[in-house]
Amino acid sequence: MKTGTIHNRDAFLQAIADRLGRQRRVSGVSRPHWKYQPQWKVFEGYSQDDLLAVLKAQCALIHTQYVETTCDTLAETVKQVVAQYGGGPVVTWDDPRFGEYGLTGLLRREWPNENVEVHIWNAALGRKNIDFAEKANVGITFSDMTLAESGTVVLFSGNGKGRTVSFLPKTYISIIAKSTIVPRMTQAAAYIHEQIEKGHLVPSCVNFITGPSNSADIEMNLVVGVHGPMKATYVVVTDR
Repeated sequence: MKTGTIHNRDAFLQAIADRLGRQRRVSGVSRPHWKYQPQWKVFEGYSQDDLLAVLKAQCALIHTQYVETTCDTLAETVKQVVAQYGGGPVVTWDDPRFGEYGLTGLLRREWPNENVEVHIWNAALGRKNIDFAEKANVGITFSDMTLAESGTVVLFSGNGKGRTVSFLPKTYISIIAKSTIVPRMTQAAAYIHEQIEKGHLVPSCVNFITGPSNSADIEMNLVVGVHGPMKATYVVVTDR
C-alpha cells in the first residue's frame, strides 16, 4: 500500500450518504467556527513555570514520581532513578535526544561496564526488540509533548521509537523537556492536525500515557500497576 492511499473511500462515503437519504457533498463543505471554544481557555496565559507547577501537582494525583533536574545532571538523575527501581535490564528508544541530552555515555559505556544490560531499539532486529522489552526492568523514552492538566506524556512512534518500550517493562521513566509542556489535550490534537494540514508524515501511532498502569473496573476501586509499568517517574529537564 502506498503512503497516503485511501482504498474504497468513495464507496464508503456513498454508503453513508445513501443511509442519510441525500447526495454526497463533494464541495462547499467547510469546518464550522464555534462561537464558544472553552477548551482553549484552560490555563490560558500560563507561563512554562506555571504549567510546570500544574504538572507537578498532577503527578501526585496519578501516582507518578516527579523529579526535576538540569541537562548537566540528567545522566546522574536517571542513573539514580534506575537504581531506585532495582537496576536493569534497561530498554530505550534509538532517539538522537539521548545524545543531545548527554546520556550516550551512560547507555553505551557506564552501565555496560557496571554489568547493567542495556538494549537500544533497533528496527532491523524486529521481534527481538519486543522480546527484550518484555524482560526489561526499566523502559526509558523522551516525551514529545506533555499535557500539564492530566499529567500525560505524548509519544510519537517511529522506526527507532518502539511502542513497547513504554508499556512492557516493569517500570517506566519519561524524560520531559520543560519546553514540551502544554496545557492539555487541546494543544496536542491541534499540533497533530496542523502537521496533517501541512502534508507532513504523521506517526502511525501516538501514545498518550498518564503515569503507571491502573484500573478502576471493579467497583471503582483504583488499583495501580496492573497491566503495564507498575511504577512511573517523570524526569523534567528544567533548562530545556
